[in-house]
Amino acid sequence: MLNEFLTFINKQNLIQPSQKVLLAVSGGMDSVVMCDLFSKAKLDFAIAHCNFGLRGEESNEDEMFVKKLSIKYKVPFYVTTFQTADFAENEKISTQMAARILRYEWFEKIRTQHQFDYIATAHHQNDVLETVLLNLTKGTGIAGLHGIRVKNGHIIRPVLFAEKESIFDYVVENQIIWREDSSNESNKYQRNLIRNEVVPLLKQINPNLENTIQQTVERITAVEDIFEQEMEMLRKQITWSDSQAIYVNYKAIQTLSQPVIKLAELLKPYNFSYQQSQDIFEAFDKESGKTFLTPTHTLVKDRTELVITAKNLQAFTSKTIEKNNVVVEFGDRMLNIGEFTEIEEGFVVPTAKKLACLDADKIRFPLQLRKWKEGDWFCPLGMNKKKLISDFLIDQKVPLNLKKEVYLLTSNGSIVWVIGFRIDDRFKVTDKTAKICLMEVK
Repeated sequence: MLNEFLTFINKQNLIQPSQKVLLAVSGGMDSVVMCDLFSKAKLDFAIAHCNFGLRGEESNEDEMFVKKLSIKYKVPFYVTTFQTADFAENEKISTQMAARILRYEWFEKIRTQHQFDYIATAHHQNDVLETVLLNLTKGTGIAGLHGIRVKNGHIIRPVLFAEKESIFDYVVENQIIWREDSSNESNKYQRNLIRNEVVPLLKQINPNLENTIQQTVERITAVEDIFEQEMEMLRKQITWSDSQAIYVNYKAIQTLSQPVIKLAELLKPYNFSYQQSQDIFEAFDKESGKTFLTPTHTLVKDRTELVITAKNLQAFTSKTIEKNNVVVEFGDRMLNIGEFTEIEEGFVVPTAKKLACLDADKIRFPLQLRKWKEGDWFCPLGMNKKKLISDFLIDQKVPLNLKKEVYLLTSNGSIVWVIGFRIDDRFKVTDKTAKICLMEVK
């Protein structure tokens, strides 16, 4: 199997010798074989494991097994624990969908933090078959018919050449130990029902079912690639983004042929369903402010565009900032805090919204960084009277979902800066200012 593995990687141009790969390892047969192949191929890899907390002590034993696996192969080990059931209940989604959302978000976080080139999962040919059948059963577009891609952005599937039977033969031949997930036998999970009951029946009609589906998938993928090229050109024309949101010009969508199909494709990366895309399209001619939700994103139909923001799955409360702090992370942004410096003759106060130039003698540490709430007020720079933050954000025409991501910097209970918008007039630099503190949000 090692030769087939290397041939597949080269043919698909998946990994270069100098690249680092993060392996998603559950402890099951497929992912353990993937680890062994990476080790024998002398590729640069690390192991990441998610403890979903769904099977009590079994989940903890899986975690310990995978940790020992990383010691065996002498590679870095990353692990996290999720409250998967609680997340699924809160978002009103299936446990499987909750686990998928949580793990891929975490994998990507580890990938970027530790500069891995790819995330590798241990999907194989039988998984492709099950995925296609499951998607057909539920209803799907062209993307659902290609099954599982060999490469999708930073995610690769280097074992997709193999059938389950050959993977089993490999573990027997190499005397490899793995963890068996007891939930794999339960038909209460849809994928297991397909695997355990439906596939055996279909194989009575076509014993070569896996290969037949694989050939069909290759043809569908070729058609999808043509469609995706058109969609990529469309994305560049009518979507744009900044550090806070993704924006879609919905007026342009109304002029397209098959607009709902194309809207659904544009919104797919943010986990909006085809039915939601239909509902969003119908809202184009209605008043602004209509909101649509997925477990990972919020979409608001604003005045001229759709505004899409990512949900923070770990809710932000507040942070205390001491005088010696230089960089403070909040959400996906950073606050850089400059030193208190003497004001120099001829100094010009910067006006960029991402900068706050403050009179250092008026600030009292520790400062607090928090989200705004109803009833908050400040005196916007240039005004000598109070204004509610809620009214200020309306004046600034901030879309509904971006309002939820507005942060405040406070000193001794008073708002110093509506971050990224405006400072409070009471903390501005004046001709009496001796020292300044310059802060920047990125």
